[in-house]
Amino acid sequence: MLTLGFLLFPGFPMACLTQAIEPLRAANEITGTRAFAWVLLAETSDPVASSAGVVFMPDRRLDRAGDLDQLYLIAPPLARFTGRRSTPTIRRLDREGVTLGAFSGGVFPLARAGVMGGHRASVHWCYDSAFKAEFPGVTAEPAVITRDRRRFTAAGAGAVFDLMLRLIEERLGAQVMTEVACWFQHPVLRADHAAQKVPVQGAPATSDAMPRAIREAIRLFDAHVEDPLRIPDVAQAVEMSPRHFERLFKRETGQSPLRYYRHLRLSKARQRVLYSDQGLEDIAASVGYLRAGLMARDYAAAFGLSPRDERRRASRGLTGV
Repeated sequence: MLTLGFLLFPGFPMACLTQAIEPLRAANEITGTRAFAWVLLAETSDPVASSAGVVFMPDRRLDRAGDLDQLYLIAPPLARFTGRRSTPTIRRLDREGVTLGAFSGGVFPLARAGVMGGHRASVHWCYDSAFKAEFPGVTAEPAVITRDRRRFTAAGAGAVFDLMLRLIEERLGAQVMTEVACWFQHPVLRADHAAQKVPVQGAPATSDAMPRAIREAIRLFDAHVEDPLRIPDVAQAVEMSPRHFERLFKRETGQSPLRYYRHLRLSKARQRVLYSDQGLEDIAASVGYLRAGLMARDYAAAFGLSPRDERRRASRGLTGV
C-alpha cells in the first residue's frame, strides 16, 4: 500500500486535493484492493478552509504524520509555516526517505522549508516570475509535472490528476490506469515533460496554437522581460519586415507587438507584487523599467490598482489557483 499525505494550508486550491484523491479512490475500487491510502494533514488540528470556502477537517497534525511514503503540500503561494515544528518535520521526513512534493502554489512553502535546493520543480505559469525571484537556486520548469530525485511537483489541478494516473500506472499497470482515466473521462495521460498551456494575452488561444513566427516572437518577448528588445529587432529575428510582423502579430493576437510586450512585462511584475516580498524598485527593474513610478503608472492603467494598493489588498487574503 502506498500512503500519501496531503498537507493543507489556509486558502489551498481545493481542486488539487480532489484531483489527487479521486483517481486513487477509483483505483482502489476498480481493483478491489487498498493499493493507495491517504491522510489529510495540517499544522494544527483546526479545520482548514480552501480557496473556495469549503472547510476540511485534517486527520492529523503534521508533527504526528505517522508513516508516509509521499507528502504533498497544497497551498497558495503566499502560504508560510506558522508552527515551529513544521519545517523540522518536513526535513525529518525527507531524511527518512519520504518523497516530498507540491501542487500548484504549494511549491512555495516546500521551497521555504529548505528542501528544494538544487532540484527542479514544475511551477505554474501564473507564479513563475515570483518563484524565480524568491528561489533562484531551484530550477523552475515549464512542464506540467516534474519528478526529480524524490521531489514530485505538479503545476495545477489537471497536472495533479496526471501525476496520480502515473502513480497508478506504476503500481497497478497501464490497464487499471486507463480505466481510471476513462471513469473520469480524462484526456490521454500527458508525459511528465509536457509543457503547460499558456494563454496569449488578448487572444482566445494558447501560444502553441500560433504560427511559428508568432510563437518565436512570444518566446523572445518572454525571455527578454528585464532587458526589453526593440520590436524591429524581433521582426528581424523571425525573418519578417517590421510592417508585415506588425500586421501578422495583430491579426493573431488582436493587439500590436508593443502593446502585447508591455502587458507581458506588467503581468510578470504583477506576479511579483502579489506573490513575493520584493520591493517595488526591484520589481520595476526586473521587468525593464528604470523607475518604480513609471511602472506604477502603467500598472494602474493596466490593472486598475497601483502595485501598493494591490499588494495591500492581497495581504488581506491568500490567493492561488
